[in-house]
Amino acid sequence: MAGVLLVALAGSACAAGPSDERDGSEPAPGQLAEGPAGPAAALAAYTEKVRRDQVARAAVAKKWGLAKTPLAAPRPPAVKPKITTRKGFEVDGGESLPPVFTTVPVKEKIVFLTIDDGAEKDPNLLRMMSELKIPYSAFLSDYVINDNYGYFKRMQDLGVSLHNHTLNHRYLPGLSYAKQKTEICGQQAKIEKRYGKRPPLFRPPYGNYNESTLRAAKSCGVKAVPLWAAEAFPDHMEWREWDRDLHPGDIILTHFRGRDDWKGTMPDMIRRVMKTVTDKGYAVAKLEDYV
Repeated sequence: MAGVLLVALAGSACAAGPSDERDGSEPAPGQLAEGPAGPAAALAAYTEKVRRDQVARAAVAKKWGLAKTPLAAPRPPAVKPKITTRKGFEVDGGESLPPVFTTVPVKEKIVFLTIDDGAEKDPNLLRMMSELKIPYSAFLSDYVINDNYGYFKRMQDLGVSLHNHTLNHRYLPGLSYAKQKTEICGQQAKIEKRYGKRPPLFRPPYGNYNESTLRAAKSCGVKAVPLWAAEAFPDHMEWREWDRDLHPGDIILTHFRGRDDWKGTMPDMIRRVMKTVTDKGYAVAKLEDYV
């Protein structure tokens, strides 16, 4: 509990996760309402709310079998950080193309959870993430979600942003520009039609891309291309960096998978990744608040 109070006193908020609901009396993320007694009273009230939220979160964490209560993420920044392409990930003409990155430039001990494709549609994942208020972003491929678009509509209704992972999950550098554009822009159109919003973020299958990939993505509205610094499975973590560790702003990848592909369920995977994140003193924040 001491860690929770320190987070609260530092002005942190419980992450605005999948069930980001406000009753109209609470300040929006990044804002601090000033009541009649001034900002000091508003800060005290906000701090008390964080404390109550973390107490409730502790009970839910126990219910879902988490080893520890997830830490509260700080308030989102008033101005999002500038995102640039990671060194070594550039392509020709890249200055004008969407940035490709594995880590968001922040100083706070936060990471971002992203889930790819959409093959496994586990209702327990929706309940778990909503009750725990753990934010995440979904990168969807139409060929595996088209048997149950409704599952991802429920996910979206819980506050999760749905992004582009192509129509058919093909190896994009092996395709012509025209075929890459069909894969990327076709999925942009599908998601907009089904879910009402054109995604600003795109992740190429397998993390592979070339200049044509980024040009095609830009042509249909993609603003940024988040890859990943770590990958989560139900029984282990895999790391991109040499030190096999988390760093502020790292993006974590996992997939919509179940026992047919993994040694466990999606809730098992969440328990694993949250143990790793929390043990290392990190909170999960919402990617779209920073990118």
